[in-house]
Amino acid sequence: MRARKGRTCGRDQEMRQRIAEEAARLIATEGIRDYRLAKRKAAERLGAPETRNLPANREIEAALVRYQSLFQAEAHAEVLSRLRRIAMEAMRFFAPFSPRLTGSVLSGTASEYSDVNLHLFAETPEEVVFHMQQHGLPYDEDQRRFRYERHGPQHLYPVLRFVVSDTPVEAVIFPRDGIRQAPRSSLDGRPMARASLERLEEMVAAQAPG
Repeated sequence: MRARKGRTCGRDQEMRQRIAEEAARLIATEGIRDYRLAKRKAAERLGAPETRNLPANREIEAALVRYQSLFQAEAHAEVLSRLRRIAMEAMRFFAPFSPRLTGSVLSGTASEYSDVNLHLFAETPEEVVFHMQQHGLPYDEDQRRFRYERHGPQHLYPVLRFVVSDTPVEAVIFPRDGIRQAPRSSLDGRPMARASLERLEEMVAAQAPG
């Protein structure tokens, strides 16, 4: 009985790993950004659409790092460098609003399909909107929900979406004191990593050849 249970657990773990690896490939090569969608599609392609043994988001991210390192090393480095330089350009533009970089461009898992994700901090959202309008930059408005506690209430914040050098940028506008506490990541439930412009400049300099 124990041997059978052990074999079952082994097969389950193997399928879980295969789903994580296929989901990572889909994210890296087909532009799927939603981890939940990626793992569901991966399960379908592996003939296990009804499985409940899906990998956690952190397992997919680890598989994505491995995939990019093995199969896209040079191209991925170029893409990441370009996206981080675009992020620096956008953050310099938003300097009055203490911009912070977050998401895949910060973590290093970004692909050619990724957005640049920024957090801005202002007394009112209208300040940021006026800043955009002053410079004649086109943008779209939206909203996003964030949590600060794992099972706490969701908070709604305004979002500006625009394009820099053909790359989509999403800027979420938080209150000024929102810089003190990062919301929870949808990937692992931990506070989102955020980097200042100075930190990003250090990262880009370290990534540069020579």
